Amino acid sequence: PRDRGFVAGDVVFDVARTFNGKSFRMKDHIDRLYRSLKYVRIDAGLSPQEFTDISEEAITRNESLRSEVGDFAVSQFVTRGPGSWPREAGPPTVCVSVRPIAFERYAKHYGGGAPSVITRTRSYSAESLDPKVKHYSRMNFNLAELEAADVDPEAWPILTDLDGNLTEGTGYNVLLVTDGTIRSPGDRSILQGVSRGTVFELAEQLQIPVVEEDLQPYDLYTADEAFFASTSMCVLPVTSADNRQIGDGRPGDVTQQLLAAWSERVGLDIVGQALRFAG
Repeated sequence: PRDRGFVAGDVVFDVARTFNGKSFRMKDHIDRLYRSLKYVRIDAGLSPQEFTDISEEAITRNESLRSEVGDFAVSQFVTRGPGSWPREAGPPTVCVSVRPIAFERYAKHYGGGAPSVITRTRSYSAESLDPKVKHYSRMNFNLAELEAADVDPEAWPILTDLDGNLTEGTGYNVLLVTDGTIRSPGDRSILQGVSRGTVFELAEQLQIPVVEEDLQPYDLYTADEAFFASTSMCVLPVTSADNRQIGDGRPGDVTQQLLAAWSERVGLDIVGQALRFAG
């Protein structure tokens, strides 16, 4: 109970996933974790390779359970450890945990698209806490989830920065499609999502242009398509915002192309698996 991860939110983390029991872009997740550790000045006491090896071992140890759940989420976190003051705290608490992917949270939205709500609760200012650090100090995310549910119990929140520009969701990046171009907020006020990076790679493969720019609610309301990108969901279509229909109210062609290309890359039907194991 005296661990600073609990008493002060003094903790960074990352989450990877498996496809057919094999980790996906584990190095990118571990690299991001170590960038976060370096920024907040926590020494995990392990090299990135040691952390990777432990994460892969955790997957292997749980392989006998995978047939029941489909695939795994692999969470890694490091706290500064117990102590009243950060400069005196330690040793760090280090954890790798494996759990079933929560397919039931989102599987149903692949067919009809998820509803979203732009919340009054904002993202942290980059001047206060750089969003490129993946941390558990997320009370604003909790409040945004509750606020979105007040509008629609099924809605997914989208936050904005202090200037009113769209930033991200509560654990997922937000992307739009306008006139065949994928549009993303720049990374000044968002997490540098590994899945967002995968979307950019697949878009290049599919010859779909991508731009990073400031996006306002107007851009979301008038977009042809919108989707979320995250480790578990990969790409999830979004078909409404603040009870306004996006595009024709159905998952769009670009979103579907990205899902198909991602499924081909990992050798697994992403949507089919989610529907099969939801619940």
